[in-house]
Amino acid sequence: MRSRDLRMVGVALAAWAGAWLGTAGAGPSWGAAVLVALGAALLAWRRGSAVLVAVACVLLVAATSGGLRAEALAAGPVATLAGERAVAELVVEVRGDARVHPASGVRPAYASLDALAVEVDGRGRAWRTRTPVLLVVTGDAVGVWSHWPVGSRVRVDGRLEAAGGGDAFAAVVRVRTAGTLVRPPSASLRLVERVRAGLRASVAHRRPEPRALVPALVLGDTSALTPEVVEDFRTTGLSHLTAVSGANLTLLLAFCLVLARWVGVRGRALRVVGLATVVVFVALCRTEPSVLRAAAMGLVALAALGAGGRQAGMRHLSVAATGLLLLDPFLARSVGFVLSVLASGGIVWWARPWTLLLQRWLPRVVAESVAVPLAAHLATLPVVAAISGRVSVSGLLTNAVAGPFVGPATVLGFAAAAASLLSGHLAALLGFGAAWSAQPILWVAHAGAALPGSSRPWPATPFALVWLGGACLAAAFLLPLVLVRRWLTLALAVAMVLALVGAPRRPGWPPSGWVVVACDVGQGDGLVLRAGPHDAVVVDTGPEEGPMRRCLAELGVRRVPLLVLTHFHDDHVGGLGAVLGARPVGQVWVCPLPYPTSGVERVRAAAAAQGVPVLTPAVGATGSVGAVGWEVLGPRAGPAAEVAGEDESGRENDASLVLMVTVSGLRVLLTGDVEPAGQEAIVAAGADLHADVLKVPHHGSSRQDQAFLAATHARLAVASAGVDNDYGHPAPGTVARLRALGMQVLATNEHGGVAIEERSGRLTVATER
Repeated sequence: MRSRDLRMVGVALAAWAGAWLGTAGAGPSWGAAVLVALGAALLAWRRGSAVLVAVACVLLVAATSGGLRAEALAAGPVATLAGERAVAELVVEVRGDARVHPASGVRPAYASLDALAVEVDGRGRAWRTRTPVLLVVTGDAVGVWSHWPVGSRVRVDGRLEAAGGGDAFAAVVRVRTAGTLVRPPSASLRLVERVRAGLRASVAHRRPEPRALVPALVLGDTSALTPEVVEDFRTTGLSHLTAVSGANLTLLLAFCLVLARWVGVRGRALRVVGLATVVVFVALCRTEPSVLRAAAMGLVALAALGAGGRQAGMRHLSVAATGLLLLDPFLARSVGFVLSVLASGGIVWWARPWTLLLQRWLPRVVAESVAVPLAAHLATLPVVAAISGRVSVSGLLTNAVAGPFVGPATVLGFAAAAASLLSGHLAALLGFGAAWSAQPILWVAHAGAALPGSSRPWPATPFALVWLGGACLAAAFLLPLVLVRRWLTLALAVAMVLALVGAPRRPGWPPSGWVVVACDVGQGDGLVLRAGPHDAVVVDTGPEEGPMRRCLAELGVRRVPLLVLTHFHDDHVGGLGAVLGARPVGQVWVCPLPYPTSGVERVRAAAAAQGVPVLTPAVGATGSVGAVGWEVLGPRAGPAAEVAGEDESGRENDASLVLMVTVSGLRVLLTGDVEPAGQEAIVAAGADLHADVLKVPHHGSSRQDQAFLAATHARLAVASAGVDNDYGHPAPGTVARLRALGMQVLATNEHGGVAIEERSGRLTVATER
C-alpha cells in the first residue's frame, strides 16, 4: 500500500507534463507528449503495470486537453484581431482585482487585470464570445480600473496585441480610458464586495501597516501594502502569507478546528465546521482559479494533519493536483500552482510529525502554527530561489516565530468580515484583534529584513537549485532531532540569529582594497566610493532597499558624508531607506529638475525626517571629502534642453548630475542617465572627460553620443542593469561601441557587483560572480 500511494505522485507528474506540453501551442510539443504516452503505454503492457497505464492515459488526456484549449485561444476572433494589432471596442467582464504596478525608472505606473471578452467589435465585424484576455491599463485610467468590482461588465476601446506562447489568455488589451459600465456585478458578487469592504473598514482606524496586512492575510488583497513591507516579507520568506494559498487555508482550518474542539464540537459536527470554513473562504476570496486551487490544496493538507497519515495525504494530493490540471491545463504553467502543490506536499509529509514532536513541550495550537509554515517554507524554497534569484536565510526562523500569530490574525479577520454584515462596532472590535495579531508578524519581518545576513543571492542554475533542494531535504530529515528537544531548538534559534547578524561573506568579495564598487542593485544605479576606513560617498541607491542595504553592509560602510542622487527616477532613489536613516548622512545632493514629483517628495520627506540638508550643486563646483574629490560637469544647458523638452522622460534623464570623481588617484566619470542631447552639451562645454572608469550612461542603453564616449578615453566601462531586464540593457550595440574604443565592459546583470582598485597604475577589478 505504501508504494502504491506514493506512485500516485507519478500520475500527477504525468498530468503536469502533459498539460505543460499541450498548452505550449506548438505541434512538436503535443507530438512529444503523444510519443511519451505511447512509450509509457507500451512499457505498461510489457510489464503489466497498472500505474504505468494510468501514467500513459493521464499524460495523453492532459496533453490533448491542453492542446485543444490552446488551439481554441489561438483560433478565435480575439486572437486574430490581436495578430493584426487592431483597435477594437470590447465589452469585458472583470474577473479579478487589478494589480497596480508602481512606476519603475522611466516606466510609469500601470495596472493589469484578468478579464473575459464577451463582445468584440473590430475591423468592421462584431462577435459574441467568452474569451479570456489580459487588460493592461495606463495613464489616468489606472485609478478607475483599480476600483471596478469583480463581475462588472465594462465597454472600452483598446488595442489588441498577441499573447505569448503558453499564456492562458488570447490577447493583451492595452487600455487608456476608464470605460463605461454596461452591467454591474451580480447580487452574490455585490455581497462579497460588501463583506470585503467591511473587513477593510473594520481595520480602517488601525496603524497603516497592520491595516494593510490584515486584508492581505485574509483575502490575498495586497493593494495597500507598501513596497517596503513587500520587500521585507520577500527577504524573510514570509511572502506566502499574503497570497491566497493552500497553506494559508490550512492554517485557518487548523485554527478553527482547534477552537471548535476546545468548545466541545466533536464527530460530524467538526467536519461541518471545516466545510463551512472552506465555503466562507472561497466565497470571500471569490471563485477564481487560484482560490479554488487553494481550497483543494488546503483540504488535502488538512487531511494530512488528521488521522489519514502521510501515505494517504500524498495520494489525495496527487489526485487533487491531477484533477485540477485536467480541468484547467494552464495551471501547469502557473508558478502559483507549483508553489501551492509543493507547500501542501510539505505540509502533508512533515507538518503532522513535527507538530507531534513540538507538542511534547508546546501547546498544540502553537505547535501546529509553527510546524505548518516551516514545512511550507522548506518545500517551496528551491522554487522561490529560482524565481527571485535569492534565498531567504532567515526564512526558517521568521516563519517559526511569526507562525503562531498568523492563525489568530486570519481567523479574527474572517470574523470581522462576517460581523461587518451585522454590526460595524462588533466588526471593529474583531478588526482590532486582527490588527494586533498581525502587528507581531510585521515586527518579525522588519527585524529579520534588517539583519545583514537575512537573504543572499542564489544562482538560478540547475546545479545550484538541485543542491538547494537537497539541502532542504537534509534539513527536513534532521529537523525532528532538534524539535523534540526544547533547549536544542532554542539554541538553534539563537545560533541562527547570531549568524544572521553578520552579512554572508563570499570568497574574495569584496576585495579589501576596493575604492569604487558598482553594487548589484538590479535595474538601477547604486555606486559606492571609499572616502575613509568606514566612510563612503554613495551615488544613487537602486530601485529597492534590500540590495543596497546588503552591499553597504558587505563593504563595511558606517557613515555616508555625501549621498548623491543623480535624478529622481525610482531606479535611482527607490533604495533611499538603505542609506538615509540607516546610517549617518552628511548631505544629500540632487539634480536641479524637481521631477517626477513622487521622487522629489520622497527624497525631501526622508531627508527632513533625518534633519539632513538637501542641496543642488552648481555646475563647475569642486570639492572633496576624505579620499574622494569631485567636479560637477552637468547637467548643462544647450541642445539638451531643446531636444529633451520634447520627451518628459528624456528631459528628466538629461537633468542628471554628472560628476568627475577622483578616488585615490583613480578618475571615475559618473553619468546618471544622461542621454545623447545632454552628453553633447557637456562635450560642447569643453569639459575634461578623461577618465579611467566610465559609468555607462542610462544603464548602457542604445542612446549614446559617440563623441562623448570617445572623449572619456576610459579603460573600463561599467553598466548597471538588472538580470533579464525588459529594456535589453546594456544594449549589444553600445557594448560593441565601447569595446571598439578599447574599453573593457562589465555589467552587473552578468557579473554581479563590480569592485575596482588601482595598484601601481594598473586597474584591478573583482566581480561577485
